[in-house]
Amino acid sequence: MIKAIAVDMDGTFLDSNKNYDETRFNRIFQQLQQQGTKFIAASGNQYAKLLSIFGERDMFFIAENGAVIYNGNELYDYKAFDFDVYKNLIDYIHFERGMSEIIVCGLKSAYILKSTDDKFKKDAHFYYRQLQEIDSFATLPQDEYVKVAFNINRQTHPKLDTELQEKFENDIGLVSSGRDSVDVIIPNMTKGNALKRLLAKWDLSASQLMAFGDANNDYDMLALAEYSYVMQNSEDQSLFDVSNYVAPSNDEQGVLTVIETQVLKNK
Repeated sequence: MIKAIAVDMDGTFLDSNKNYDETRFNRIFQQLQQQGTKFIAASGNQYAKLLSIFGERDMFFIAENGAVIYNGNELYDYKAFDFDVYKNLIDYIHFERGMSEIIVCGLKSAYILKSTDDKFKKDAHFYYRQLQEIDSFATLPQDEYVKVAFNINRQTHPKLDTELQEKFENDIGLVSSGRDSVDVIIPNMTKGNALKRLLAKWDLSASQLMAFGDANNDYDMLALAEYSYVMQNSEDQSLFDVSNYVAPSNDEQGVLTVIETQVLKNK
């Protein structure tokens, strides 16, 4: 019996306009609570962004690709980079490789440079509700750092992802939330890892877990869950290979349809 459901956000739960059917979801969420099935938002997004999507609910939020876990509005668990490793990483990306449009992600806030252009700032503020604009990355604000996010320009930095992996070896992991969008994370601190920790807390097994995803950063949670659903709109063939099922596309509210028919049995 399915006792926990983990759902990615962009390209999975949210449609192409970043919306979802709130009335339908509220009804489903209430039914899940009544039957004791846990609902988990599992995302590369910041916790504050997830909260803006769902509001305050009795549910778990896996944020920053698994580095941060909230139980409702309470911080449940997190893992931060060693500060020296993180500072060397930012120095390399920004000062050595000349990239300025990066998002430096801390537990308290995310940070971008004041000098970046308005389009980048607008996009960053959309995804990071707790965001500060700072003068320089030479000295980082006092925080505990969990991720770096940026888009790779393949014309100017064609092999940056592989070069990062080679230079920092065991100190980082790389995942993508779509195309050339890259998150630099703590090794093995992924959505799947976070779900394993929660399953252990609840004394549940992967055979009781349903998971939905569409991008590279969803791979390990789909590999973990027995009821794993890749979204029909996914462009990542590896997810079709690792998943046991295919859900209708995000623009068809495929997640809600599967939950209704397979978990709640509302045919």
